[in-house]
Amino acid sequence: MDRNEKHVTRFAKTLRFLTASVALAAVGGTALQAQDDGFDIPNDITILGDSNPNLRRATARVNGNIITGTDVDHRVALIVAANDVPVPEDEMDRLRLQVLRNLIDETLQVQEAAALELEVSNDEVNEAYDRFALERFDRTPEEMDEYLQSIGSSARTLKRQIQGELAWDRLLRRNIAPFVNVSSEEVNELFDRLQAARGQYEYRIGEIYLSANETNRQQVFQTAQQIVEQLRQGGSFVAYARQYSEASSRAVGGDLGWILLEQLQNDTLEAAARDMVPGQLVGPVEIPGGFSLLLLIDRRQIGMADPRDAILSLKQISMDFAPDITEAEAQAQTDQFAAAVDDMNGCGDADFKAAAIGADVVDNDQIAARAIPDPLQSILLELNVGQSTPPFGDVNEGVRVLMLCGRDDPQQEQGPDFDELMNTLENERINRRAQSYLRDLRRDAVIEYD
Repeated sequence: MDRNEKHVTRFAKTLRFLTASVALAAVGGTALQAQDDGFDIPNDITILGDSNPNLRRATARVNGNIITGTDVDHRVALIVAANDVPVPEDEMDRLRLQVLRNLIDETLQVQEAAALELEVSNDEVNEAYDRFALERFDRTPEEMDEYLQSIGSSARTLKRQIQGELAWDRLLRRNIAPFVNVSSEEVNELFDRLQAARGQYEYRIGEIYLSANETNRQQVFQTAQQIVEQLRQGGSFVAYARQYSEASSRAVGGDLGWILLEQLQNDTLEAAARDMVPGQLVGPVEIPGGFSLLLLIDRRQIGMADPRDAILSLKQISMDFAPDITEAEAQAQTDQFAAAVDDMNGCGDADFKAAAIGADVVDNDQIAARAIPDPLQSILLELNVGQSTPPFGDVNEGVRVLMLCGRDDPQQEQGPDFDELMNTLENERINRRAQSYLRDLRRDAVIEYD
């Protein structure tokens, strides 16, 4: 028996659709319509039974493995903790359903890895958990355990997610990556296009992809709109991508890395991304097979040094206001402060003259321009050494300026090399095949809901 035959047997291809609780009937003599999808469904139907059975499906059994309500609750708690804004009650039911779907997918991935003798060991999961706790939270494993309990989750649920991601990565490296071929000619062609595009922009994009078909299109669209609303209220794009996105990039928070817009391979997405500015979110954008939400993380010019990578040497000169100061008095003191800064002869005598007016000085000789808020960043990049930004602040925070004392410009970018381009093309093809692989696992699974 070959691998495909084992796969078919393991997931019980004899699964039948049970129609005891829900029936479809033509109303008012409506004739059945012939449809391209092979189903004869009338335009007008009457639902007999619960119109939203998912509301009572808190748990599931996936090929014999149980997903409990506690599993769902603990995963939801992880998502809520990862966002800075509360999840509204009307979104919570939708979130729980999505979490259950994710847990089903993870279960299928872990089962497939075990069936193909690619099982992820407990030692591997624990090692990844310990590393995650240290690198992402600066906590020991014991401190991480306590933190997860404090937010209503558990180490077990995070380790389960880690196990699913490791298993899926192992499956892709074994069953997909070796069969993805990218020729040298394709890489060289892309390299030539990059050279021709030198000076044009490339984009670092985050994507959340939700698959849809004619049956669930409206429901998926509403889910996408809810995600957009939560993100615009301050939700974490990375957290939502990891839980909702159906692309393989969900393991890295939806980050597609630096790409040319042509690599999106969709005219609608290209047009949407081209007009975006860093930090902007667009969507849901309907594309063949579903909907995409795009976040422009950053953009840069191909083969050109990015001024924002300059390392700056700065002095911050600041002065506080009295607690009971009026707006008029604050403005007068700001004008006097600005005049005193203008009288400074660069960074050499800034400390002395700042002390004379009761101002404080803080030095930072190693700060990247891109680490500074955008409004000040653009001003600083136009300054010469010894010049200062306009005063900024408010009545509560006082007034301050940044004085430029030095600047180390970045080296000219050489652009991606052959190996980097090869990896980019391979990852795109692996991503497309991974989606198809997961769809096959879902289709062949025996899933029972409680």
